[in-house]
Amino acid sequence: MTIDYQTQHKKRLSYMPWLYFNLKPKHFAWAKPWQEGIQQQLSALETVSIGDNCFIAPEANLFAEPGRDITIGSKCMIAADSFIHGPINIGDEVAINHGCSIDGGRVGITIGNRTRIANNVTIYAFNHGMSVDAPIYQQPVSSKGITIGEDVWVGAQAGIVDGVTIGNQAVIGMGAVVTKDVEDFAIMAGNPARKIGDRRDK
Repeated sequence: MTIDYQTQHKKRLSYMPWLYFNLKPKHFAWAKPWQEGIQQQLSALETVSIGDNCFIAPEANLFAEPGRDITIGSKCMIAADSFIHGPINIGDEVAINHGCSIDGGRVGITIGNRTRIANNVTIYAFNHGMSVDAPIYQQPVSSKGITIGEDVWVGAQAGIVDGVTIGNQAVIGMGAVVTKDVEDFAIMAGNPARKIGDRRDK
């Protein structure tokens, strides 16, 4: 029986992409061209720009039409089973872990350098009207955009709604739902999220 270690290793990287940046030379020798092929095909199919030394899982789902571009900085990682729809501007050294759902709506999402987004986070830069005069699916869609600062940590299963700005070096706790702007350094938790601390006190 032949054991296909490389296929299993690729799957491991897809769900834990930070491992890509610490591969031994013998593994990087096949992983780098594998990644280059994935990224070249993605850039040919979608309006996506990808910086240097990034990792994008083949199971990640990126969609970007002209006018709804996705721009990815250098040394970023996007894990498997994520859904990402532009317009989105991602800075350098940003991590998006598995199972995230991120849609830029009409106005877009900006994610600052060195920000970490844990698994199963939802970020939607649009909203539906809620008038009872028409069914929800016929309501007009609005979009204000979302800005996430630098060095932000967004915990697993958190949600961020349209119109929110999250300040630099903030922390959004696991399962929190952010409905209002967040100050720099703030630690947020709950639904709706409220400030429970400050990183500078840690």
